[in-house]
Amino acid sequence: MPEAASWQAELDALRSLSARLGADPLITQGAGGNTSLKVGDILWIKASGTWLAHGAERDIMVPVALEPLLAAVAAAEPAAEQAHRFVLASQNASGLRPSIETTVHALMPKRVVLHVHCVDTIAFAVRTDCVAEVAPRLNGLKWAYVPYARPGLPLALAIAELGSGVPDVLVLGNHGLVVAADTVDGAEMLLADVRRRLRTNPRAAGDADIEALSELAATGETAHYRLPESEAAHAVALDPDSLAIAARGSLYPDHVIFLGEGSVIAEPDETMAKVEARVGYAPASVVCPGKGVLMRADVPANGDAMARCLADVAARIPADAPLRTLSPEELLQLTDWDAEKYRQELARKAASGDTAG
Repeated sequence: MPEAASWQAELDALRSLSARLGADPLITQGAGGNTSLKVGDILWIKASGTWLAHGAERDIMVPVALEPLLAAVAAAEPAAEQAHRFVLASQNASGLRPSIETTVHALMPKRVVLHVHCVDTIAFAVRTDCVAEVAPRLNGLKWAYVPYARPGLPLALAIAELGSGVPDVLVLGNHGLVVAADTVDGAEMLLADVRRRLRTNPRAAGDADIEALSELAATGETAHYRLPESEAAHAVALDPDSLAIAARGSLYPDHVIFLGEGSVIAEPDETMAKVEARVGYAPASVVCPGKGVLMRADVPANGDAMARCLADVAARIPADAPLRTLSPEELLQLTDWDAEKYRQELARKAASGDTAG
């Protein structure tokens, strides 16, 4: 293992990079995304439910025993799905669980791994023609496309199918992006290069009708509603092409986890009470065509982050692009999964001020 001062400096550098990545909603949103550093036989990885944006101010990194975890993945043991079993408790001051994606990070050969949900990548990753569209842009890089698999062990096993030559760049279908390098600076530079290559200009949208939204917010029957934290979230309701894309269904996991399945779109002149009656519940987010977006008042910050993400992603997808939405079975895998229920519980605690590190 490297000298303590050396790897601690690397870990500090990764935490600083994590904070920078987490501060940009076009790179990752809320508790999404994760980073890691391999130090000898220890994998330091972002804790589940924590925000990369807090990397410089909070203890968000968890130590995991690398070799036993890799052995469990190779044997496809059920224990590999529960990375907290491999945590080195004596060095885990926060007491938090490691990221859902710990097995993915463990399988990447390079020491530093960055997994982000950058909107430019997602806008390609949700397309059925993703490989054909991305290949010319990533020409010259060692990269691979990984078809959608549920985050966690299923995704890790899908990556393992690439064999011993796992490349430094992975485009994850209906999910996001992974880049890896042997240094923190190298990983940051590679991520910047990939983002530059995949950058797409979003369609412009008009201004939200705040007065109309404020009136609608008062018409809920079972819940109160409010404006989203970011004005950018309104764009999905103000651009007809983005609205049509949102109506297609669920495009990626974190939307499902923090906002629910698909997008609830209000019908013309429909009040929030009528929306609730039509769908049978009080939605976390309601897209009001031509007006903007409303959020249920008790939705935590992760939900607001995902409302903006939907607008940012949809605005970068051409209206005629062939899309792949998550299937009913894939949606059930996400909503009936203990690891994601843990993330949701942390989000609720954070919203109430009862945080755990």
